[in-house]
Amino acid sequence: MNTAPRPDQDHSGHSKPQGFSEPQAIKGVPLLDLNRQYLPLQEEFAAALRQVCQTGQFVLGPQVTELEKAIGAYCQTPHAIGCASGSDALLLALMALDIGPGDEVILPSLTFFATASAVTRLGATPRFADIDRATYNISPASVAALMGTNTRAIIPVHLFGQCAAMDELRRIAERSGVAIVEDAAQAIGAEFNGRRAGSMGQIGCLSFYPTKNLGGAGDGGMLTTCRDDLADRLRLLRGHGMRPRYYHKEVGINSRLDSFQAAVLNVKLPHLDQWTAQRQTHAAHYTTLFGQRGLDRVLGLPRSQAGCRHVWNQYVIRVPDGRRDELREHLVQARVGSEIYYPLGLHQQECFRYLGYRAGDLPETERAAAEVLALPIFPELTAEEQHQVVETIASYFGVERGHALPEPKFLSRGERKSADAR
Repeated sequence: MNTAPRPDQDHSGHSKPQGFSEPQAIKGVPLLDLNRQYLPLQEEFAAALRQVCQTGQFVLGPQVTELEKAIGAYCQTPHAIGCASGSDALLLALMALDIGPGDEVILPSLTFFATASAVTRLGATPRFADIDRATYNISPASVAALMGTNTRAIIPVHLFGQCAAMDELRRIAERSGVAIVEDAAQAIGAEFNGRRAGSMGQIGCLSFYPTKNLGGAGDGGMLTTCRDDLADRLRLLRGHGMRPRYYHKEVGINSRLDSFQAAVLNVKLPHLDQWTAQRQTHAAHYTTLFGQRGLDRVLGLPRSQAGCRHVWNQYVIRVPDGRRDELREHLVQARVGSEIYYPLGLHQQECFRYLGYRAGDLPETERAAAEVLALPIFPELTAEEQHQVVETIASYFGVERGHALPEPKFLSRGERKSADAR
């Protein structure tokens, strides 16, 4: 007996409502798809990991030494020191500079938590600076206003893949004799006037977290420096301050880079410039698409500053007028990935309330936190996916497919008075 439902019935045998059609799977766009990058390289990864197993040196082995040399050359520094994470890189950098209780460190409020936690873990005080509206990076004018007798270091964060204004920041630091620690976790390969991120301060800090432009298969980090003395101290501090074995010159931490992570990164590093070029192409394509649909008149679009090599770890738009969260929900419904980096400035976080910041103290940071929205920009993103992202945003603003948002009408003073009277 055939018990299959008729075409006009559902699987329980009940009649389908008139006009019923089977639901179609919505093809989404992920914020990031790591498999597209990892799968083509999996045989190379497997061979590299087998080599680690054959050496039996799983921590700070020859693969780590190879990576350190390659990253130093890539970042234009004579020294690169592997460690366990980007967060540890920041901590080790401040330890090597003897930052501690009573010291103040100036850093942006719009950044990942690790930038500030490294300061507070050493007993020092973070002083949060405001940001530049165009780049989201730390404002040199805000830094200059915060400089004081207890200031020991400045941590510019090269946010979203673009370098901070390092010429102005270096002048401020040099006048007061304070150190610069570059947080380049999102900016490997970025440049400011021809100099690579991580080469312009006393110490640079990189992250190899999987979402970064050069991401590993887990946590990993690197410190870069042009100073021989700092490089030596960083190597000492990452291994419990031990030299030789079981003899401790000072109290360090355990932050050694695994050979497995180094092996994966050695496979990926030769592809980094190609992946960066793809990110740059995607950024330019987004900007073109948004302009064609007239959306550049209702959104703030990111720009690469003159003299900078932007590596586009993120493509972050601004959504003004309190509409960011509503647009993001619209994207969720269309299965288009997005993320908010960051929903609060660090000065607004509960754990930093003791510092006494109030609403309005850092207006550009607070404005950005309410408006920013990151869109997919990973290297393997397709042009079709970018079109879907832009079309989904266009539909939120009521722009029909194939049309552009109309130019805003600017009324004369007489026309405005007439409209008001009506």
